[in-house]
Amino acid sequence: MKLSLGFSPCPNDTFIFDAMIHHKIDTEGLEFDFFFDDVETLNQKALRRELDITKLSFHAYSYVTDHYVLLNSGSALGFGVGPLLISKKEILNPSAEMEKFHIGIPGKYTTANFLLSLAYPEAINKTEMVFSEIENALNQDKIDVGLIIHENRFTYLEKGYKKVKDLGEFWEDLTSCPIPLGGIMIRRDLPEEIKQKVNRIIRRSVEFAFENPKSGLDFIRSHAQEMSEEVMYKHIELYVNKYSIDLGDEGRKAVTVLFEAATTLDIIPKSTKNLFL
Repeated sequence: MKLSLGFSPCPNDTFIFDAMIHHKIDTEGLEFDFFFDDVETLNQKALRRELDITKLSFHAYSYVTDHYVLLNSGSALGFGVGPLLISKKEILNPSAEMEKFHIGIPGKYTTANFLLSLAYPEAINKTEMVFSEIENALNQDKIDVGLIIHENRFTYLEKGYKKVKDLGEFWEDLTSCPIPLGGIMIRRDLPEEIKQKVNRIIRRSVEFAFENPKSGLDFIRSHAQEMSEEVMYKHIELYVNKYSIDLGDEGRKAVTVLFEAATTLDIIPKSTKNLFL
C-alpha cells in the first residue's frame, strides 16, 4: 500500500522521516510518496484533504478533526521552543503598541498565530507570508514586527533584530505545559490497522534517527535553508525530543489545554472528535 506523506523541509522533519522514506527501517509493507511544503501550505492542503499523512500545525488541526486524527509519534512539542516576535528596534511595552503594528506571520493556521492571538488579541493587522521571508520583510520595513519560527530563532540576534516577546515563554507561564507546535495527522477514514502501522513506523523512524543522528545528514542538509551543521542540529535538538517518540500523558494534556483555551476564546471551532489515535 502506498500513502501520500507531507512534511516540511526543516531539519526536525527531515531528521524524523529520513529512515522511513529511505527504507532504513521496517516499513511493514507500506510505501510513501512524500512531498515537501512549508507549514502553512501543509495546513492548507489538509483543509482540502489532499494528503493521507501530513505534518500539521495544532491550530490548523482544529479545523480538520473530522477528517484527520493525531498520531502518537512525530509531534513537535517542548519547552523553550516557541515562536518569537522580533523587530528592528527595541519595543519596551509591546502590549501598549501591538494594536498599531503591522505584523508578518507565517500563516493564519499556524500555532504561532494562535499564540499571538492568545497573547495579544488586539494584534489584528497581520500579513501572511512564508516563514523564511519574514526577516527580509522586516529588514525592508514592509512590516513592523515579525513572528518567527523554526531555525530563525537561532540566527535573528546575529542579524541585529530585537526580541519583542517569546510566545513560548508566555504559553509556559500561562499553562505550565510544553508548547504543542505541530503533529503528524493521518486520515480518519483509513483502516485502523493502517493508522496503527503508520504510527509504529514513524516511532521506529524517530528512534532510528536518535540512535544514528548522522545517518540522514546529507538528506537533512540538502533541504535545509542555508545554515551550518551546528545550527541544523541545534534545530533538531530543540524540536525533536521525547514527545516526538510518543506524546505520552504530558503531551496529550498540552494539546488538550491548547484546544480548550482556543475554544474558550473562540479562536478555533469546538471539536466533537477524539483528538488522539
